[in-house]
Amino acid sequence: MFSMDLDALSNTKVTTASKFAEKLSDAPSDMSVVTRDELRRFGGITLLEILERVAGLTGSSSFFADRSIIAARGDQTRTDSGHILILIDGRPVREVLQGGVSSDLLESFPVNVLERIEVIKGPGSVLYGSDAYSGVINLITQKTEGNGFHISAAGGGTGEAAGSEEVHFERGGLSVVEAGQYHQTPLWNTDFRAPHVPSNMAYLQNATLREGGEGAYLGVNYKGFSFMSSYTGVEDASFVRGIVGDARSKRGFGDLGYSLKAAPKWQMTFNLTYTRTELDAPIYPSVHRDANEADFEWTNFVTFSERDRLTFGTVINRIGGREQYYGEQPTLVDEDAQRWGSGFYIQHEHKLTDDLKLIGGLQANKIGSIALNVVPRAGILWDPAAHFTLKALYGGAFRAPSLDETGLNHPGLKGDPNLVPEKVGTLDLQVSYQNNRAQASVDYFHSRETQLIFEDGSTRPARYYNSGAPATFQGIDSEGKFYFRRNWFLMGSVLYQVNRDQAIAMLSAIPSLQAKAGFSYMAENGADVSVFDAYQGHIGGYAAATNPRPEAFHSVSAHARFDLTKHWLKSSAQGLALFVHGDDLTNTQIWLPVLGTNSPDTIPVVRGRTIYFGIEVWQKQ
Repeated sequence: MFSMDLDALSNTKVTTASKFAEKLSDAPSDMSVVTRDELRRFGGITLLEILERVAGLTGSSSFFADRSIIAARGDQTRTDSGHILILIDGRPVREVLQGGVSSDLLESFPVNVLERIEVIKGPGSVLYGSDAYSGVINLITQKTEGNGFHISAAGGGTGEAAGSEEVHFERGGLSVVEAGQYHQTPLWNTDFRAPHVPSNMAYLQNATLREGGEGAYLGVNYKGFSFMSSYTGVEDASFVRGIVGDARSKRGFGDLGYSLKAAPKWQMTFNLTYTRTELDAPIYPSVHRDANEADFEWTNFVTFSERDRLTFGTVINRIGGREQYYGEQPTLVDEDAQRWGSGFYIQHEHKLTDDLKLIGGLQANKIGSIALNVVPRAGILWDPAAHFTLKALYGGAFRAPSLDETGLNHPGLKGDPNLVPEKVGTLDLQVSYQNNRAQASVDYFHSRETQLIFEDGSTRPARYYNSGAPATFQGIDSEGKFYFRRNWFLMGSVLYQVNRDQAIAMLSAIPSLQAKAGFSYMAENGADVSVFDAYQGHIGGYAAATNPRPEAFHSVSAHARFDLTKHWLKSSAQGLALFVHGDDLTNTQIWLPVLGTNSPDTIPVVRGRTIYFGIEVWQKQ
């Protein structure tokens, strides 16, 4: 009946911080974990909805290709999610042409197949390379234990619809997991005022916005070999030069892996990973993008003793992409390039005593014609008393310039082949507490970012450039979870951050204050009820916006589920449940800052209340 063992909080295991399993309190990062229990209690139609409940993460939006963006601890200096690396079972799924488009993953990855989500808030480039800049999100999928299926379908009275399916198969040494997801939100008719548009374009438009997507996942394991693949696609609105159009993104991902025990204390893995992303804006700005990335990685784990563990490896990388612009006749190919890269990483963890651990590591990488780049990592973890852990961590990270940023030849925007990677150095000081019913942590962070890549709109055409002005992000990130009993659960978090460069205070369009809280009750008769509220504070600098200002708001969601199995089917092999899931229960339309334009304005992001009524059917053996 209850998927959460009360002993599990004090023994929560994570793999993302060091690439091997360790207790959350031993992980050398500021981390949050969305457990399987939380996924079941609070529900969620999309990955973005789930991530917006995580401490320190914030949703935002941009004008064109990335209406759904996620940012960690206020760092949103880009027009996409390029400062956060998303992994599927530890393997990267980057978009390399623009440098971080993620709407398809955030809106369409099949969340029903997730076992848990591990989130690093802070740098992760030593082990994961480019884009693991201010955060890493690892989507860890379920592993098969037996055979069975699970199907759900939901809809609402205003056009919302969602469905998911999941199949598990196991025989001998072969295990297979397959899952799919579909969703669409109701149409949203709203007035949009386009600032600073050319005279031949409409200033005020009545726009009909649609959003929907589909995704699928397949995971296969057989005697040390593994294969996984996913597809995600989404259709969303774009807002380019005052024209409301459609942007369609899709992504295919595949990974072939093999795990080998080279010696009693030496484990190694080999992975070949391929990701392809496409973007179409058929009406305006009439662009087609097609990009791909291939990685070969060899990773080694050596356990010298209970006190010493070494992780090291190497990766060879190739990226390529092509962009076509249909706004010119004949069609203009404004980007067609490829780039090779390679890197070596090493990380050593050493326990001086039972209560004191040291960590050190670095990654050296060579990307195309860019000079050798090195990022470090160091830290001290101390357990001064039972259940308490103190962490002092420093890490460096980088984001390599994208293909567009170095080679774009568009009539309105040019790349610069001499760009260098964005760099960040982050200090984390954390105190945490864990026992069998409670987790709590408070983290102070200070990040200094250099060589940030921006667009210079003062030239014609505009150009990408590295900024000479460093930017700083600092603040407090705290969270807590508590099980009163197995059936009563409470969680909450607070983030306060400020940021600036030499010229601009609050460089990032993310509110300084965010507070989140949720509670859940699971009754023994099969009835579950959960409510979650995510509060975002006011964002300054938008007094002159022509559209609604980005005011402070509460985003309240609720999930209720009733398991009919014991009451009706009375079977341990089959199941039936009814559920209701509601978003934005305060029915508040939310407009967020539009990233990527020269004027401070907003675009519509949340239409208001959306409620799904659904049914689940499953069978297992």
